[in-house]
Amino acid sequence: MNILVTGANGYIGRELARQLCAMPAVAGYEATGTITLCDLAFDAPPSDPRVRCIEGNFADSATLAAMTEPAPDLVFHLASIASGRAEQEFELGLQVNLEGSLRLLERLRRQGRAPALVFTSSIAVFGAPLPEQVDDHTPLAPALSYGAHKYAMEILLADYTRRGFVRARAVRLPGIVPRPPVSNGAWSAFSSTLIRSLAAGQPCTMPVSPQATLWLMSLSCCVANLLHAARLATLPPGELTAWTLPALRVSVQEIVQAFDARSGDQASKLVRYAPDPAIEAQFGAQPPLHTPAAEAAGFRHDGDLSALLGSAAPIPP
Repeated sequence: MNILVTGANGYIGRELARQLCAMPAVAGYEATGTITLCDLAFDAPPSDPRVRCIEGNFADSATLAAMTEPAPDLVFHLASIASGRAEQEFELGLQVNLEGSLRLLERLRRQGRAPALVFTSSIAVFGAPLPEQVDDHTPLAPALSYGAHKYAMEILLADYTRRGFVRARAVRLPGIVPRPPVSNGAWSAFSSTLIRSLAAGQPCTMPVSPQATLWLMSLSCCVANLLHAARLATLPPGELTAWTLPALRVSVQEIVQAFDARSGDQASKLVRYAPDPAIEAQFGAQPPLHTPAAEAAGFRHDGDLSALLGSAAPIPP
């Protein structure tokens, strides 16, 4: 069984690759033969003999051909240009997020193997301002190009699945923490900056107010949900092929208070607030989230803030 991961050197891709290398087979699939990782470059690729690393833009013809031979049976399509950068560089975002993803879909269609495909969509499909609560019936109305790209891909993936070209499952990710310090252009990265800084006892400036509310999930929980989506792709498609993942809704103030409890009220002294209205409107005003469809399908969140921080910023022994 052949696995392909695009965006494999991103922080989610690296953890996914690590977990794929730690298992002889993905649940619901035959034993893993090759794990093809594709990204522009690799920092420290896994040493597993099943791993092939392909460096390059996944949308380029040569890279696309190389990464899809041998033809994959399971694809994790993570590669994208994130929210802020897609706003600043419209053509790049369009070329990678939409045109490049469509080239990948067409390559898979022409190979004729109908692989399983897990696509990382985003809560950006909901846009801003958000209603008083978000649930499975909330209309999708992206307010950023990034969200529009993700929404368009959800539609295309549903159609390719309907026609039997792929077996796609899309999951709308909340804020995944912790991100690495190097920015990928995501405007939502401040939540990771907060957690990473307070865990290290370092000062930070937040582009949102203390009352800003966020939907968050730990990196380990995210990867568990991606692997679960892969298992669902082995089953006949139901009514849904895209889910809004369950997430914890927490305020910036609650995160700071949790670190205060660890540090004897020292964490709150490290945080400065300089709210940016655009960022707060898009990523810091997230209402109660209800995801019964995803929960019924077996997706999960971290449980509570203590568990999330225990995973995202464990206390040193």
